[in-house]
Amino acid sequence: MVKSTFINLPPAKKDLIQQALLNEFGTYPLQEAQVARIVKDAGIARGTFYKYFIDLKDAYQYLYLCAMAELHVPIQRTSAYKPRLIYNMVVDFIKQTQCSKYVNLIRIHILYNESMVNHPFPSALLSQLSAQNWSAMVLSHGAIRMIFENPQQEKVILERFRSGLELLEKGAN
Repeated sequence: MVKSTFINLPPAKKDLIQQALLNEFGTYPLQEAQVARIVKDAGIARGTFYKYFIDLKDAYQYLYLCAMAELHVPIQRTSAYKPRLIYNMVVDFIKQTQCSKYVNLIRIHILYNESMVNHPFPSALLSQLSAQNWSAMVLSHGAIRMIFENPQQEKVILERFRSGLELLEKGAN
């Protein structure tokens, strides 16, 4: 967990370090990331990095959570299944991500880091989702992954995703 020494930094200093993190984690998978490049880019001492973060993974998780807070809108916990809303949320997430400063971070996260960073779904959330909404969540994340793996096929993937969501709706009737 990011340390309070980082949280309490003046905004300009925090922004400088966050940009250095973004440069590193938007360029290299977590396994290849280096504290040395981050501290050089941020203009801080190596020991200072460890006053702010436990390790590279901690710094990565902090930055990834910042990106998700800015880009990701969680689906409402409702029993009603709304395929059009889910589809639009995924399309919006992809568009926002592609136009954001986090695009490379998210791409590398999806392609390389996702399995290395533990982000479990809360049990309460899973138990509250209907089978349709759970299936749509899994399908949504799969479609997003496929689009980042094959950006030239985005249109086809989104069409198949939309069709899949519609099939889920028909299955409940």
